[in-house]
Amino acid sequence: MRKLALTMLLLLTLTGVARAGGMEDDPLLAALIVDRLEMRTADGSNPIFWDADAWIGKDLNKLWFKTEGEYRDQKIEEAEFQALYSRAVDPNWDLQAGVRRDTYQEPGMPDRNWLAVGFMGTAPYYFDVDTALFLGEDGRTSFRFKTEYEFMFTQRLVLVPEFELNAYGKNDPATRTGSGISETELGLRLRYEIRREFAPYVGINWNRLYGKTADYAKEEGADFDDVQFVIGVRLRF
Repeated sequence: MRKLALTMLLLLTLTGVARAGGMEDDPLLAALIVDRLEMRTADGSNPIFWDADAWIGKDLNKLWFKTEGEYRDQKIEEAEFQALYSRAVDPNWDLQAGVRRDTYQEPGMPDRNWLAVGFMGTAPYYFDVDTALFLGEDGRTSFRFKTEYEFMFTQRLVLVPEFELNAYGKNDPATRTGSGISETELGLRLRYEIRREFAPYVGINWNRLYGKTADYAKEEGADFDDVQFVIGVRLRF
């Protein structure tokens, strides 16, 4: 009887260790990355821009939340939010699908809702890529491609060139976006990682509008070809 009790105790202990080992192999994790929180130089005001991601999940399956936007003249001028299911389909790539919502504070400019599907990962030569196709109401479509690369001068000093392209399938006068390539953004930021979680940076950003989107900006007297100096901070939690 005593031997049987000891055997049962040993089996329960081994089972517990095996379960604990399984949890350690694929634990539930979460992260918040504020990739850009920055002030840009501009005529009349210095708008604040943000670009942040958060995720929670395990090795293969995660929920991703993405947001970016602009705060100007004491209000959020425009903001974008995405909620995505992310599935690893390769050691370097995730397939992501979900929804996106664009909001605008300007009176008369409607919000836009989209279905989203895309890929996020690391391309050869360590280029980080985030690209997606968006399907909206009334046959609207949109495409985005973002990439960046990190030059490590030292373990703390990092130069990051970035490129983003946005394109739309049809004109949308209500949100002042035109069909075709509407906007490109080229940035160069130099950051110093005081800690991996806290890294201030300075840089320069070139934003260019094209086609009908540029025409809408010209009609409002806004810049369609703008170079701005930036100062900001990158945060990781």
